[in-house]
Amino acid sequence: MIRTLAFAAFAAVASPALALDKPPAAPIPTLAATASTIEGFAPQGWRVEAKAEGDLDGDGRPDAAFVLRAADPRNVLKNKGLGPPQLDTNPRLLAVVIGQPAGYALMTQNATLIPRHVDPVMDDPFGDRELSIERGAVKVGLALFMSAGGWDMSRITFTLRLEGEVLRLIGYDRSTVTRNTGAMQTLSVNYLAGRMSRGEGSIESDKTKTVWSKAPRRRPTITEIGDGLAFDPER
Repeated sequence: MIRTLAFAAFAAVASPALALDKPPAAPIPTLAATASTIEGFAPQGWRVEAKAEGDLDGDGRPDAAFVLRAADPRNVLKNKGLGPPQLDTNPRLLAVVIGQPAGYALMTQNATLIPRHVDPVMDDPFGDRELSIERGAVKVGLALFMSAGGWDMSRITFTLRLEGEVLRLIGYDRSTVTRNTGAMQTLSVNYLAGRMSRGEGSIESDKTKTVWSKAPRRRPTITEIGDGLAFDPER
C-alpha cells in the first residue's frame, strides 16, 4: 500500500496539471569525520533541522542523531497547480555521531530514509520532525498524507540500532487510516524478538483483529531500507 501511494505521488509530480518544475539535482555532501558540536557537522548551505541526544554505544557519554537540511533557494519551486504556491524540495541528511572526550565522531550518514519532498499534493514526510533516541536506539518517524490522489494516511516509525558504524533496523511500526471508509490497518515488526503483528479495525470501533506471525529474519541496514515511504518489511 505504501509503495503504491509513493509511486502515485511521484507520478503526480510529472503531471502537467500540477505545473511544478522538476526539482534540480541536489548533491549530498560527505560530512566531516569529527566536530566539536552537532552544528559543526553542517556544511555550508545546510542547517540542523532536528536533533536528539542519548547513549547509543553504552559508554555513558551522550551521543546524538540529527537531521540536516539544505537551504538552497534554487530548490524552492513555484507551484501553479494543486497544493501550496511554492514547495521546498531541499533534501535532508540523517547522521549519527558518537560522543568523544572532546566533541563527536561521525558514525554514519544517510540521505534516502527521509525522502525528498517533491510532490505538492503530499505533505512533507518529515514535517513533524520526529527524531529521538530511546533505550539506545534511534527512532525516526515519517508521515504520508495526500490532499489529492489518495485516501490513505499513514504514520511510520523506524527503530534503528547502531552496530559498529552501521544503523540496522530492529523495529518497524506503521498505522494507516483510509479516510473515506474509516478502515484502520497496523503493522508492527520486532526484529529482535522475531515476531510481527498485523491489525485491522475501524475508527468507529475499539475492536481490532490482530494476527501474529514470524518476523523476517533479515534485518536491513538503513542503506538497504532506501526510501522510508516505499519500504516494505515483508519483501
